[in-house]
Amino acid sequence: MPLKTHLDEQPTLNLTPMIDIVFLLIIFFMVGTKFTELERKIGLRVPEVADRGALTAAPERKIVNVYQDGTITLDQTPVTLDELTERLAEVRSQYEDLGVLVRGDAQGQFQGVASVLNACKQAGVRELGISVRLLRREN
Repeated sequence: MPLKTHLDEQPTLNLTPMIDIVFLLIIFFMVGTKFTELERKIGLRVPEVADRGALTAAPERKIVNVYQDGTITLDQTPVTLDELTERLAEVRSQYEDLGVLVRGDAQGQFQGVASVLNACKQAGVRELGISVRLLRREN
């Protein structure tokens, strides 16, 4: 029965092929980005289509705040009632299912909230919500 009199060497990991592949990938992506720049410079006139609204889903609900002093903000930007109607109508022309959440100050007059709701209706917004805070019941 033959006996081993010498120790086998530990196998080594050859990294050369992996490094070659990494360099090839780097070169591929560098050349690929150059092609996208060249495509933009091609003198091509793309076809025209009618504007039928956005192709993406509607954005999150628009937030309209009505403060105690009567100030109105749309997504934290101060607006008048006319500006609010125009901006909502503009967004709704692209997204028919636009939603609006109206938040009124509890100490303010309800007339401000009613005017904002009317402006939303004039803009054609169908999905309206009014934000309230629930009171906690003590047992």
